[in-house]
Amino acid sequence: MKEEIWIEKYRPFKLDDIVGQGEAIKRLKSYISTNNLPHLLFSGPPGVGKTAAAVAIAKELFGDAWHQNFTELNASDERGIDVVRTKIKDFSKTSPIGGADFKIIFLDEADALTPDAQSALRRTMERYTNNCRFILSCNYSSKIIEPIQSRCAVYRFRSLSYEAVEKRVRYIAEQEGLQISEDGVEAIKYVSQGDMRKAINALQASALIDDVIDKDTIYKITATAHPEEIEELVQKALDGNFKAARETMEKLMSEQGLSGEDVVGQIYRAIFNLDIPEKLMVELVDKIGEIDFRLTEGANERIQLEALLAHFTLSQYE
Repeated sequence: MKEEIWIEKYRPFKLDDIVGQGEAIKRLKSYISTNNLPHLLFSGPPGVGKTAAAVAIAKELFGDAWHQNFTELNASDERGIDVVRTKIKDFSKTSPIGGADFKIIFLDEADALTPDAQSALRRTMERYTNNCRFILSCNYSSKIIEPIQSRCAVYRFRSLSYEAVEKRVRYIAEQEGLQISEDGVEAIKYVSQGDMRKAINALQASALIDDVIDKDTIYKITATAHPEEIEELVQKALDGNFKAARETMEKLMSEQGLSGEDVVGQIYRAIFNLDIPEKLMVELVDKIGEIDFRLTEGANERIQLEALLAHFTLSQYE
């Protein structure tokens, strides 16, 4: 039972099964009731229900014939103009099956399409609108060209609330016969950051270790530092104890295998839980953003993290 991938086993099959996106789902269900659909653009962070919503729409519209009238392409794998000219156009040309009025093309990670491919897609959307509808999914709608956005009804999926994540995690734990402690649930909420896939994967990975899941298991399996340890690290630096802060950071990275970006991300979340003046908090956030950018550009993570701790330490003297 545990060998099955739970993100697929517990994937929503109907729009009503999707949690945490009440307003968007309500509007999408109105299309099902009228048996009609405009082109759609779903934007939002990963793991919040965009793909699940697209598949659920096809299942509810087409019933048993949904496989024949629905195709899914990942634009991050096939991002050039050729995929628009061949696969998408060929599917768009053919007639719907089983008495359906139209077919659906779901283009996941559409923001990875090149500008030329997006321009070609726009023309395809115009030409075959009589028998084909497009659902585009992206993390950043700003990367989709305006002519495509104007042809779509845009739905912005938000990060899932902690309550939605907790409800789903407890449901899966009950179905799988797992015991999960309160601090284990809190840990999953912390590591998931509103991403249901992260939450379910963390739960399944922990279940392979023990049937009783607590916060230590969750943080260990996801290579995440305890929030209290990160807060302690930041507080040491702010108290002027640079060497102690550096030793704590070294311990976290060597023993728990955290990357530089992991540490910076957790430091960013931790400073909002500390009792520090707002002006100082603003300065620290600004510095964290600078270090995060440098890491993204390929800078040495140890040097950058130590530079961040040094800045925190020096802030007490300003």
